[in-house]
Amino acid sequence: MIFRTACREALGAPALAMAATFLAFGAAVQAAGLGLGWGLAAALLVYGMPGQMVLVAAVGLPGGALPAVLGAATANARFLPMAVALSPWLGGGPRRWWALPFIAVTPWAMAMRRLPGLPEVERLPWFLGFGLTSWLVAGAATILGHAIAPLLQGPVLALMLLVNPLYFTLILAHEVRVPPGRRAVIAGCCAAPLALLLPAAWGLLVAGILGGTLAFLWGERRGRR
Repeated sequence: MIFRTACREALGAPALAMAATFLAFGAAVQAAGLGLGWGLAAALLVYGMPGQMVLVAAVGLPGGALPAVLGAATANARFLPMAVALSPWLGGGPRRWWALPFIAVTPWAMAMRRLPGLPEVERLPWFLGFGLTSWLVAGAATILGHAIAPLLQGPVLALMLLVNPLYFTLILAHEVRVPPGRRAVIAGCCAAPLALLLPAAWGLLVAGILGGTLAFLWGERRGRR
């Protein structure tokens, strides 16, 4: 069954990358003096590390919950174009809405590689199996990270937070052999320095928008040729 196959795929290297990142998040939640219930809710409902870390950093700041929520939503705004790109591969009808809670960097990247090679009837079950397994791994790792927080300090914590983005980068590097992937990686590398030159609140967002726009226009020009 394709659902079980996807679950097994998710429990390999993707699960290790997810677990490392959410272990670090659980430890960060504990270090901020927040309870396990708060951290688990953030991990499973926000389900995007930048947004989750914005919430942790915003605890105790003036202004109440609204700035924290707006900051988390802005940090995770990338999920909108990701969902738009993924949606055509999940078929029509209301059943594809079941996939929404599980759209995150790793499930999305793996889905964009796997779904084009699957029969249409198997695509949504595959994504649900992979996405649900990844989501459960994230929750379990958050619980464990909260419990062993004293063991995860300083550089170790920072390194673990970077494991999943590094894994995503390696997935993208694999796509360099495909022209659209090659254009996206090159344009992203060209725009990345802007994240260092611009204010921290806007640098990464502006670099992402400009890099993505450059890759799109590059592809459009080659298509017209």
